[in-house]
Amino acid sequence: MKRIHIFISGRVHGVCFRAETWYYARDLNLKGWVRNLRDGRVEAVFEGKEDNIYQMIGWCKKGPPLASVTDIEIIEEPLIGKFTDFTVRY
Repeated sequence: MKRIHIFISGRVHGVCFRAETWYYARDLNLKGWVRNLRDGRVEAVFEGKEDNIYQMIGWCKKGPPLASVTDIEIIEEPLIGKFTDFTVRY
C-alpha cells in the first residue's frame, strides 16, 4: 500500500479533470480526494495498491481529452489509511 500527494499544472480547470480523476480513482479502488486550487493547479491525494497508484499517476500525466498537463509534482507520504472512499473536494 502506498500514499502520494500530487499537484498537476497546465490546462486542468474547466476540462472535467476532477470528475474524470474521481471516476478513474474509483475504478482503481483508490482512496483519497481531488480538488482545484486557486492558482490553477489540481491537487490530489491517493492511497491504495502500489500498481494502481502508478496507473493513476500515468493517467494524471495526460488527464482527460480537453486537458493539457504541463507538469506534475509527486510527493510520497507515509500511508495513513484514514480514507474510506475517493471524493471531489470543493
